[in-house]
Amino acid sequence: MPLPRNSLPLLFLGLLLGGAAAWLYFFTEDAVHWPAFVSMAVFYAVIYYIGARAADRRRGEDNDADGMMLAGRSLPLYVAIFTMSATWVGGGFINGTAEYTATQGLVWVQAPWGYALSLVVGGLFFARTMRRRRYRTMLDPLTERYGERVTALLFLPALTGELFWTAAILTALGATFGTVLGVDLTTAILLSAAIAVAYTALGGLWAVALTDVVQLLILFLGLALIVPFALSYTGGLAATYTAYSDKFGAAASLLPSREALGAAYWTWWDYALLLVFGGIPWQVYFQRVLAARDEDTAVRLSLIAGVVCLLAAVAPVLIGMVSATVDWSALPAGPPPDASATLPWVVRYLTNPVVAVVGLGAVAAAVMSSVDSSVLSASSMGVWNVYKPLIKPDLPDDRLATLIQRCIWIVGVAATLIAFQVQSVYALWFLCSDFVYCLLFPALVCALFDPRANRYGALAGFGVAALLRFGGGDATLGLPAFLPYPADFPFRTTAMLAGLLSSAIASRLAPEEENARV
Repeated sequence: MPLPRNSLPLLFLGLLLGGAAAWLYFFTEDAVHWPAFVSMAVFYAVIYYIGARAADRRRGEDNDADGMMLAGRSLPLYVAIFTMSATWVGGGFINGTAEYTATQGLVWVQAPWGYALSLVVGGLFFARTMRRRRYRTMLDPLTERYGERVTALLFLPALTGELFWTAAILTALGATFGTVLGVDLTTAILLSAAIAVAYTALGGLWAVALTDVVQLLILFLGLALIVPFALSYTGGLAATYTAYSDKFGAAASLLPSREALGAAYWTWWDYALLLVFGGIPWQVYFQRVLAARDEDTAVRLSLIAGVVCLLAAVAPVLIGMVSATVDWSALPAGPPPDASATLPWVVRYLTNPVVAVVGLGAVAAAVMSSVDSSVLSASSMGVWNVYKPLIKPDLPDDRLATLIQRCIWIVGVAATLIAFQVQSVYALWFLCSDFVYCLLFPALVCALFDPRANRYGALAGFGVAALLRFGGGDATLGLPAFLPYPADFPFRTTAMLAGLLSSAIASRLAPEEENARV
């Protein structure tokens, strides 16, 4: 296979991997597992090469904004299913599911089925309408309904969600790298982020989609290899589940109950609704819907990807059960040092070195398949929905694609800096959907389904939802609560519903002419 026409991308890859190896060898005291490092370098080279080839394809066929953001709206169904599934099944999905299964009980492992349901709901009620109207981003219907300035405000929760999502999955990979390869967290995060951002900037959605096909296959292969080795330490599947049930009691079930949840019963439902509906207003989702060849493809890929997400959660759940029930005191490494190290610890110490490297490849594949999607999504919205309409309305499409490439690097750097501060992968993973659920979901629903929605309603809904949501505070961000909510009160869902209702009421109390929107 010939090399891509532009050799600079391959030179960048060589310098990056060579520089990382030199840094680890000469300037750190880390006990690096070099055979594993070389194996991961080969994996990264393969993924990067596929992305570079996709860049050649984009330059040859779709060298414009549609080519960069939507792959020319020509993604076939099988590629679209792979890239949709791989985007949701990221490092946060894999590591976070194992983390909460091991530490909180299966009843609190809500994200896998919550996000799977969000794909189904999105496919049934949103995908066909969005694809039929040929939007370029998720924010386009908001611009159409509320105007450009209000959309710029609503871009903020969308951007925040993408940044937190990317930071969470980079941290998941960094923790796994540190455990399996002996590489420090900073180096692991920087290396992975640089490669994912580089091929995304080169090839746009084609690069993301084609690499996702390979990454999802590696993910399932790696997890399938890990599980049997891990279960052998706890006596097999039946014995593991029995021990897990004895340890967590009612919390070992997926079904919510007063016995399992105690004083957090309504909080559980708050989070459940947050994940189902907060998983819809994401550009990473709608980017694939809008890139599908037709409306039927957009619907089908959403429904099938929801099933794939559920299947992908099985292995992390079993790994979390093993970690919760294995006798770590009998092993030289001892128990995981913190909750976020659950999966890396199982991969490193409950498998053999070869399987551990394959497992690391699975986590790396999951991370890169989500990082590339998130940075492309945030950059597409920022340039298309904010920069172009408000700063340079006459910007041509070819110039638009160049600006998106530059913005990809900016977003990637910002998410990487956030990743260095993450304590819990799962907590940040939840927070991603929190803001878009409370602040963005009402605006999107009204823009698509309320014919009388306008900018006044959008602003009223945003303000009410923001007040009620942030009034409850947030432990992950260190925000104190300033509204006296009672214990176990579902204030996130309350904020979303209040925002939805306020938007509908204000739109009717303050109607505006169509041509008055700006």
